[in-house]
Amino acid sequence: MNEYRPPYRDGAVVALAIFGLYALTLAPTTAWWDASEYITTGHLLGIPHPPGNPLFVALARVWSLLLAPLGLPVAVRINLLAAATSSVATFFFFLVGHRVLSSAIEQRWMLTIGAASGAVMGATAYTVWNQSTANEKVYTVSVAVIAAVSWLALRWYDQRETPAGLRALLLALYLMVLGATNHLMSVLPAPALATFVLLAGPTVLLKTRFWVRALPLVILGISFNLFLPIRATQDPIINEGDPTCESAVGALVAVYSNGGAGCPALAESLSRAQYAKPPMTDRQAPFADQFLNYFQYFDWQWARGADLSEAPMQGRMPFTMLFVAMGLMGLLVLWRADRMIFAYLGVLAATLTVGLVVYLNFKYGFSLAPDVVDRGAHEVRERDYFFVASFFFWGNMAGIGLAGFWSALSEHWGGGIAYRKAMPILLITFIPMAYNWEWSSRAGDYATIDWAYDLLMSVEPYGVLFTNGDNDTFPLWYAQEIEGVRADVTVVVLQYLYTGWYPLQIRDQTEPDRQRPFDEQFEVGVYSTTAPPGQSVSLASDEVMNQVGGATLSADLSLVIDGVLVTYPSGLYLDRGLRIALSMINDSAPLRPIYFASSQGLIRSLGLERWGVRHGIATKLVMRRLEDDPAEGLVQGSEQMGAEWWNIERNLTLVRDVYRYRGIRDRRIWQDRSTLGIPTQYQFMFVQLADVAMIDGQPMEDVAELAGEADRMRITALGGQRYLEAP
Repeated sequence: MNEYRPPYRDGAVVALAIFGLYALTLAPTTAWWDASEYITTGHLLGIPHPPGNPLFVALARVWSLLLAPLGLPVAVRINLLAAATSSVATFFFFLVGHRVLSSAIEQRWMLTIGAASGAVMGATAYTVWNQSTANEKVYTVSVAVIAAVSWLALRWYDQRETPAGLRALLLALYLMVLGATNHLMSVLPAPALATFVLLAGPTVLLKTRFWVRALPLVILGISFNLFLPIRATQDPIINEGDPTCESAVGALVAVYSNGGAGCPALAESLSRAQYAKPPMTDRQAPFADQFLNYFQYFDWQWARGADLSEAPMQGRMPFTMLFVAMGLMGLLVLWRADRMIFAYLGVLAATLTVGLVVYLNFKYGFSLAPDVVDRGAHEVRERDYFFVASFFFWGNMAGIGLAGFWSALSEHWGGGIAYRKAMPILLITFIPMAYNWEWSSRAGDYATIDWAYDLLMSVEPYGVLFTNGDNDTFPLWYAQEIEGVRADVTVVVLQYLYTGWYPLQIRDQTEPDRQRPFDEQFEVGVYSTTAPPGQSVSLASDEVMNQVGGATLSADLSLVIDGVLVTYPSGLYLDRGLRIALSMINDSAPLRPIYFASSQGLIRSLGLERWGVRHGIATKLVMRRLEDDPAEGLVQGSEQMGAEWWNIERNLTLVRDVYRYRGIRDRRIWQDRSTLGIPTQYQFMFVQLADVAMIDGQPMEDVAELAGEADRMRITALGGQRYLEAP
């Protein structure tokens, strides 16, 4: 179809409209999970968790610099990158839909409306929209690559006997390879493209000029991974995996073997060795449960707000079945319009659904299989974002199906004016927008940054704060590195202490010449400026640190921590992370206050809970016999409330004068159910504090005020006001 003229201008209009929607519902700051990590590493040219995502980091840095003159906050700039890349995907999916419909519908204005319908439904699918309003992951870049490759594949098909067609095919190949340095999701069109070429124009593979151009492009695209060892040698403040290489040859081998050999640190990063993912043959859950998990996420996409339940087959089911039918209708329209294009998009559909479910090999869904009580057998959060390309694609297929049905209905009614009479059916296009707005919008949500601020402000100057995972670590990195909040606090995430690189980084970054000072603007009537510690958090050498492993104590282990003898009995097993954490506490306690982000995690694993004193949402290690000789101002809560010790005046000051609660208190809906532990922690803190205030003899109006705050936090901990309104 050499005469086909792509409607680039119409596609741009649709993409700009979608970008406006995303901007209107954009997060004004950072968000939960990996958003803080990617925003921070993108802005600072750091290295995020393996595989390091060098293309994303470079794009985010350039994008952030380009938007800097607008005066936008860093988080808004990087969040706009997610919005922009999803809008780019919308543009290309619009073109794909238009090209498909051009073989099925004659009226050009109907082609444009039909393609726009699919583009809008794909762009407003719940997960797509939600991932486009905060840069939580790198997947919007990969979805843009998938959409662009799909469009280039169709351009090659239409022009496969011309030089322009060859250029389109080569560009599609290069984008996939380059996109792989962002995330391997970018190569998902490869099976579809290979099938397409073999069916529609295999002779191109016999042409020397194709391979002479293709091989250098592949080599060039993959070479972007060399960013990792180059940047790692510059020791950025966030340097996860530390993929430093001793030789260029080792780095090249690691890059071009995709982590199969070569430089060990880089190879481990590229292959994501630290996550120890089992092979696909070792299923982490039965196939039936894994496919049910995918269907659950598919069920969310088209009318998430129609039912508050996470489970499938609830109030959303009529909408889900409608979109299943429209998507299948789209494939039927495609089959009738052009069998070759059907081959490409059909294989792509299979890859983005069945192929991904098999490859990803998830555990039981976070909110599924309640009969499996072992939480370790479940995913730690909802994983719908892994299927974002699938939902984007299916929305476009549904649009093609809707346009095909519109055309068929109009023809049945006699054509002509009937096309306009049947147009109300196109209102289906806006079902996802209407039902997903509240669930996908992040406008005005400051919960994550306020949580990070509150946690950091719970810690005294130059404190060491041990954290447990993503949500009590990455937001703190963002607050420290981007917003300059309490950079003096040393954040130590327990899970990274099991690696070889992280403990060394913590030690080196807290040496006296690198220790960042306490900023007096954060005194806030609670703290005072003091001299920085004269030694690092850890005194262990590289050799000693690297030799630490898990072991069962063959004899009692006695340590004197800040003047108090602590004994661990023989026969106790201490793994690498616990031993390094204990060593850091032992080395630091005389000079640095030690804190824990939870009173239930590491502090209990180390048997130190008897010396824990609550400072708001954090717990301070106070090495004295509190039962016999509590310090002035310390009050113990009741047994019913956990019997924890509290610094009553410090806590009252923190919760009244220091803490911020935007998006945590008085929330209409808390979209991410897997992070409800955050508002629950605030709720329980206020409940306990009210208990302690009563024991301490505080005025009853103060006790009532604290209890009232607990009630307000309880609403958010339930999921927000909408969950109270539900019948």
